[in-house]
Amino acid sequence: MILIKRVGEVLAVIVVVLAVSAFAGHQYVNHVEKQRPIVTLAKHPKKVLFFYRDDCPDCQSIFHRIYWHNVLSQNIILINMNQPKNRHFIQKYQLTAVPTLIHGKQRYTGTNQQRIKQIVGD
Repeated sequence: MILIKRVGEVLAVIVVVLAVSAFAGHQYVNHVEKQRPIVTLAKHPKKVLFFYRDDCPDCQSIFHRIYWHNVLSQNIILINMNQPKNRHFIQKYQLTAVPTLIHGKQRYTGTNQQRIKQIVGD
């Protein structure tokens, strides 16, 4: 009986730790999404460019997936178009909408997960 109670307590602690960790991770990614760093692409040749706006609902719907993919692969440059000094990319890459992903000659604007996987890789 004591063993069952102990196992239950340990499982409860594990569940709480996982829930707090998931919440903290979610909050951190939201924080990263809102940052507006000035991006210089000369430092990042051959990476996937992800153009987004932190106030765009479509961008927000895919940002977490893009972010976590990049944590593992390190092949995506996050470019927040709400940073005024990043707006020169609009003309350079002929951007008409966000979210837009560009990798070499591949280009996709939208939220379709299959198309995004084709651009960023698995």
